[in-house]
Amino acid sequence: MHWLFGDQLGPHFLTPGEGGPGPETPLLMIEARSVFRRRRFHRAKAHLVLSAMRHRAAELGDRITYVRADTYRQGLERAARGRPVGVHHPTSHAAVRLVRTLPGVTMGPARGFLVPMADFAVWADGHGGRRLRQEDFYRWVRRGHDLLMDGEQPVAGRWNLDHDNREPPPREATSLQVGRPYRPREDDIDEEVRHDLDRWERDGDVSFVGRDGPRLFPATRAEARRALRRFVEHRLAAFGPYEDAMLAADPTMSHSLLSSTLNLGLLDPAECVERAERAWREGLAPLNSVEGFVRQIAGWREYVWQVYWYFGEDYRRSNALRHSASLPDWWSGLDADAVRANCLRTVLAQVRDTGWTHHIPRLMVLGSHALQRGWDPAAVTDWFHRCFVDGYDWVMLPNVVGMSQYADGGRMTTKPYTSGGAYVNRMSDLCGPCVYRPGDRTGEHACPYTAGYWAFLDRHRELLACNQRVARPVRQLDRLADLPEVREQEHARGDAPP
Repeated sequence: MHWLFGDQLGPHFLTPGEGGPGPETPLLMIEARSVFRRRRFHRAKAHLVLSAMRHRAAELGDRITYVRADTYRQGLERAARGRPVGVHHPTSHAAVRLVRTLPGVTMGPARGFLVPMADFAVWADGHGGRRLRQEDFYRWVRRGHDLLMDGEQPVAGRWNLDHDNREPPPREATSLQVGRPYRPREDDIDEEVRHDLDRWERDGDVSFVGRDGPRLFPATRAEARRALRRFVEHRLAAFGPYEDAMLAADPTMSHSLLSSTLNLGLLDPAECVERAERAWREGLAPLNSVEGFVRQIAGWREYVWQVYWYFGEDYRRSNALRHSASLPDWWSGLDADAVRANCLRTVLAQVRDTGWTHHIPRLMVLGSHALQRGWDPAAVTDWFHRCFVDGYDWVMLPNVVGMSQYADGGRMTTKPYTSGGAYVNRMSDLCGPCVYRPGDRTGEHACPYTAGYWAFLDRHRELLACNQRVARPVRQLDRLADLPEVREQEHARGDAPP
């Protein structure tokens, strides 16, 4: 038998070779209830994963044995009955540990990524193994996969078009004038999933956070292909300039919304970047938008996957800033209505209602607040894992520990990603109606991000003074006449909703 995990759902997981199953090999999928008992996941995420698994089982028909069990181990024992079982390399350290303890199970190489782990290890070892910059890796992947290349050089002579992709939202606009994102239609399988989740909650067997409205993200290969086509044909052209911008009434902007689809294995990253490059070569999208999209997938997504395995399990315990505060209940419960700060209330409500926001609200609103408050990076990682439809351990561990919370002390990124309210004000329309003012550090209207930024630098000034990218604002601390007031104010604010 060949065992498919719930994030190995595309056709590229069934092609023969390198540990893949033969065309007649019986298949197995296990729906383990214990996964939902261990963590309090977002309800929309639970719905999406179960819907995708059950849809894939329905497509595969008699070839697959679909087992609903308490644990993976129980499901495997029931279905395999001593027969040898193959499986592709799972996507988490915990799943790999499990597979290695199961008798008769053989693990093959990972699929669904552009670079084999062994190749990355050679590249990383050649760069000293510690400061592995994403930009260097991205260029290496571009060369190796001939992505946006003109011979040995990048097309148009530039590797990185980030400078063209940092525009604030258009003035006075409440939304980008782009085609709407693809939205799937629910079916009987979705109804069955929702019924089961309702029953499990009523029985007290599991508990969720967030809301489960109509499913917003693809659960089948056909839906995934339609979503990719819709993005490339109607949204990609406007993606680049505004990929870092935020609008309160337009949370999706021109983003692809393909992260959960890729992470379920419904799309292969190669087909996504090749489709985008073809759009540029055919004159359907500008280079800065296409390069920005390719960078997200062949650069950042691939990089995060690789460093998750290269850094190993000890990376989870990184805590260079020694942050240890627990997450407050209003945050853990996605209680956006308790928050007054408009940017945080808006973004937290988006997570509550959909299980998704794009990368800038994650990094510069949610992650920045957690960093400024000094919350335990392991708890923040777990929260992102549970509360986002595209959240998996391999995704969130490097993104949160390495980038968002700077808990690895600069092993992945060159500076802490946090800012005052001025950044949010420049890149969004979220500050205008807020009760706080981005320019105020103290007083009734003091922006919690502005005050929090200076309080964060003050707490860690000794460590950050040696960092070239933040040394200048650290030196400015001594010129802030109201710094004692900021310290006292932010200490008193604590973890109460801002």
